[in-house]
Amino acid sequence: MSTTPINLDRPDGKGLKAGALGLWGSTVIGLASTAPAYSLVATLGWVVLAVGGQAPIAFVLAFIPMLFIAFAYRELNNAVPDCGTTFTWGTKAFGPWIGWMGGWGVAVAGMVVLANLAQIASIYFWDLLGFSFEENNDWRILLVGVIFIAAMTWVSWRGVEIGERIQNVLLGIQYLALAIFVVAALWHFFAGTAPNPTPFDWAWFNPFAFTDWGAFIEAILLAIFIYWGWDTCLALNEETKDPKRIPGRAALLTTVILLVTYVSVTVAAMMYAGLGETGSGLGNEANADDFFLAIKDGLLGPMGWLLVVAVMISAISSTQTTILPTARGTLAMAAYKALPRRFATVHPQYKTPSFSTLVMGVVAIAYYVGISLISDNILQDSILSLGLAIAFYYAITGFACVWYFRRSLFDTPRNFFYRFLFPLLGGLMLTYAFVQSAIDMYDPEYGYSVLLGIGGTFVMGIGALAVGVLLMFLWFFFPRSKPFFRGESLNEDTEVLVPEEPGDFVRSVDGGLA
Repeated sequence: MSTTPINLDRPDGKGLKAGALGLWGSTVIGLASTAPAYSLVATLGWVVLAVGGQAPIAFVLAFIPMLFIAFAYRELNNAVPDCGTTFTWGTKAFGPWIGWMGGWGVAVAGMVVLANLAQIASIYFWDLLGFSFEENNDWRILLVGVIFIAAMTWVSWRGVEIGERIQNVLLGIQYLALAIFVVAALWHFFAGTAPNPTPFDWAWFNPFAFTDWGAFIEAILLAIFIYWGWDTCLALNEETKDPKRIPGRAALLTTVILLVTYVSVTVAAMMYAGLGETGSGLGNEANADDFFLAIKDGLLGPMGWLLVVAVMISAISSTQTTILPTARGTLAMAAYKALPRRFATVHPQYKTPSFSTLVMGVVAIAYYVGISLISDNILQDSILSLGLAIAFYYAITGFACVWYFRRSLFDTPRNFFYRFLFPLLGGLMLTYAFVQSAIDMYDPEYGYSVLLGIGGTFVMGIGALAVGVLLMFLWFFFPRSKPFFRGESLNEDTEVLVPEEPGDFVRSVDGGLA
């Protein structure tokens, strides 16, 4: 494999393939990153158990901080279209230490979720073939999970365009299956053949109908994190046809589509299965881990396997798109001397962050296999702790928006709302989510394991962020890191390492067009 380090003096900045994605491609990748089919499977049942019939409004309320943070991403991207996203913006706003930790938050979230996605994809693969295993860390599940990570790492290394084409197909299958689910559920309801037909009720959307504050917070926290992943389209900003406008628009479009998707499926499921605590009811705790598997045969009959395929494809699809933002984040960190130079290597032909992508795949495989062999319970706790890293770097982005634009916040009504009020509220909401989640996870009864006498989920989540602090201080002592930590290689006034105008992306390469 031939690779070359980036040259920051070159007109195309970090060397990524400029002009590769349009609005549609960016939106598809943003949607695929959230794994909508799998996210619903993993979360819907638990949200209903927490708040019953208020599940739809829980998804709507959880959308609000995501929308506010999406505005922050859009505004920052318009001014600083850099693939380092939270790392770059956090450094420009608050300095190298907070910026570095923001970049680490993105990386650790990607690493942990890859292990989860690989395991889910493997479990559903074997289920489709008619096999089931007593333990999720069975060697056959591990083997197929590793194959999935390796394959999607290769796709990400091979080029963003081939990844986009694959994601178009995979996302299309997901949404086809979800559309069939909604249509079939409503068909059974109106035909009177649903197991527990429950008429639609506008009270499901009443935000004042929650009766238990603790249950409300639990549901919102669960719902918030199924929106996570839309920011992948921002990490690909340097590879779009218009890096200042398309990524922000794609992020907003992605979050709105997710809202419609989650609410539609939730309402259809409630009308079909009801909220009962027995049988296929959404209130049955036995169905919470996987509602689709519980109802697929009754809902679709011999076509029930379609829902299994949809969840498997959802996990595989998200495996590939999750690699993208982490690889580009570490590329940016290396470009600004916040990581070793090797992470800035870009493939001369495919224009991808080759070394960062391969490292991401290798680390994800090592983490998945290593933690699984120690204990599947610890792996599950690390997945439950994922929300801490997500809330951490999203909140940094919201606050970074406010501080970066502090001199112009009140110049216009638009600036007041999009650069101040919405990002600030989003940051505060996610800070609360972080603190409340950490408090809940500290309880030894939370999650699947107990470590050091407290909840294993808390140890894994806070521990992962603490590892970032350790690595940051280790890098601080390397000579090459000094320009970054002294604020020389990246500061508020540093120009972005991408072409300024969209037209600059149409440039001659080897006698052809990029």
